[in-house]
Amino acid sequence: MSFEVKILGSNSATPAHNRNQTSQLLTIGNEHFLIDCGEGTQIQLIRFRTKFHKISHVFISHLHGDHYLGLMGLLLTMHLQHRTEELHIMGPGGLDEIITTQLRYAHTTLNFKVHFTQLQDDKEYLIYESSGLTVHSFPLVHRIACTGFLFREKPKERRMNKLKLLPEMTGEEIGQLKKGLDIYKPDGSLKYRSFEFTLPPRRSRSYAYCSDTRYEPGLIRYIKNVDLLYHESTFLKEHEKRAAETYHSTAEQAALMAKEANAGGLVLGHFSVRYKELSPLLDEARRVFNNTRLAQEGQAIKVEE
Repeated sequence: MSFEVKILGSNSATPAHNRNQTSQLLTIGNEHFLIDCGEGTQIQLIRFRTKFHKISHVFISHLHGDHYLGLMGLLLTMHLQHRTEELHIMGPGGLDEIITTQLRYAHTTLNFKVHFTQLQDDKEYLIYESSGLTVHSFPLVHRIACTGFLFREKPKERRMNKLKLLPEMTGEEIGQLKKGLDIYKPDGSLKYRSFEFTLPPRRSRSYAYCSDTRYEPGLIRYIKNVDLLYHESTFLKEHEKRAAETYHSTAEQAALMAKEANAGGLVLGHFSVRYKELSPLLDEARRVFNNTRLAQEGQAIKVEE
């Protein structure tokens, strides 16, 4: 099953140096999630030939414009292209008012229903759950209310060993074996032992998205042992004071978070417009946490099972 992060935008504040504002498309199996929606996101979705009408949930971390100003354009394009499937938007309080106000003054009623969930920023919350996945929000440390998101696959079933699959096995028996349950005959004697006919389950994967935040080691408890971590890295270490003043992080601090969280990999993003060349940020982070990459627009980052 696929588990892929596509980078749509990687810049902070304003578009610059052929980099757009923050947005990502996360695909897990048949589920498609948009994470933040900076200006120009719909153009990027089209440019990279994504199936954006399959997006079922939009997660907005906070109400600074570079993280949500592309949302209305995307909603109206979905409307004009006759979307009918409902859409779930999860974001801070006030985002629902922004959307309804713009629709009211445009005298527009969307073709599809929008469900809005207001996020809280005081502790960790379960905000979405499906048969194979959970999504939690957790508080970040920024100038305004801001949340991160943790996407985690649920424990998976064992896999049938096709070499040992018997023709007489029923679908119900196979289902029980995959759940780790042994099968017994009516007289109570053992018929099939689960571990003899199945293989261990595939690994459950996880992705943590840390939007705008000041360096805060206390956040590590929310992202411990995550497979892939996205962490903002607006500045280089030489601008660490500026990072603290603006409630942002440096590339080195992002790497420290990944190292202390025992993350499998780190993606840097939310780059300041002052940096045309990004290799210094990558080098700074890799001195602390080697498995680091830059968020490069159009890039698809896969998390393997």
